[in-house]
Amino acid sequence: MILLEFFRRLSFWERADRLGPDIPSTHLRLHFKSSMRRLCRKKFKAFGAGSELRPGVYAIACSRISIGRGVVIRPGCVLMANAAPGGDITIEDDVLLGQGVHLYTNNHRFDDPVRSVREQGHAPDRPVVLKKGCWLGANAIVLPGVTVGENAVVGAGSIVTRDVPDGTVVAGNPAKPIK
Repeated sequence: MILLEFFRRLSFWERADRLGPDIPSTHLRLHFKSSMRRLCRKKFKAFGAGSELRPGVYAIACSRISIGRGVVIRPGCVLMANAAPGGDITIEDDVLLGQGVHLYTNNHRFDDPVRSVREQGHAPDRPVVLKKGCWLGANAIVLPGVTVGENAVVGAGSIVTRDVPDGTVVAGNPAKPIK
């Protein structure tokens, strides 16, 4: 009985459109560059040459996530795409994500203060785009519908609620231009 359950679980882990520490059979492969690259090319919509997805990353709806060349995604990051229309995450070439960065393409509704948030469902998905050469510092959070511009920098711990223009440095909660 336990053996059958194990094989069912293993089969689910292989088919799941996600990666993360909660899926041990795929997570283990992230510890070795060759198996990490094979796994990521299989799971993601696109996974560019020289990119690295470090162990400890959670990626939900991998088939809706495109990762360019030379991208580094450090441990603790959460890439929360969604299978629904508009739920894509696009990370262009040479982007760096510090530890614990979160990218979200959807959010809960809160239109009716009388009903619980749980009962109200989700707002429509909106894509997240990280343009070429940008850098998101540790524990930054990017909310649905945001584009971070080319060579822009998001300071550690910032919450990005609006688009960041090319070459701009933003920081804070909510993130605001500082340079």
